[in-house]
Amino acid sequence: MNRSKAREEAFKLLYSVQVSEVDDVNEQIKYFVEEENIADDEAIEYIEDIINGIKNNENEIEEKIKENIKEDWTISRISKIDLTLLKLGIYEILYSKLPYKVVINEVVELAKSYGDDSSKAFVNGVLASIVKEDLQES
Repeated sequence: MNRSKAREEAFKLLYSVQVSEVDDVNEQIKYFVEEENIADDEAIEYIEDIINGIKNNENEIEEKIKENIKEDWTISRISKIDLTLLKLGIYEILYSKLPYKVVINEVVELAKSYGDDSSKAFVNGVLASIVKEDLQES
């Protein structure tokens, strides 16, 4: 399984975990991997890293989102799909240290597939703002 497909699978699971507010994410990961017939060890490891990494850094990631949306917006106003995509992108850029251009491109592609008409531009704008901020701090 290539990284793009693994990212999409991680997004699906992350969305499910976010919506259902699961307590035991490791049990959810195990169930998801079985249900989706994911046998690629590298993909499973990637998915586990994404889900656990976002769960462990959720407060900091949400703070980054709050800092980079319009002042009159709140996180609760962001659609669950867009919020999940932002968390995925932020985690990969800031914590996994993956190349931001690749991450943004792939997350925007997911926004096109799973989000509404405004998702692509919204997700791209927030992630670009976070990257710009991060590059200035470096």
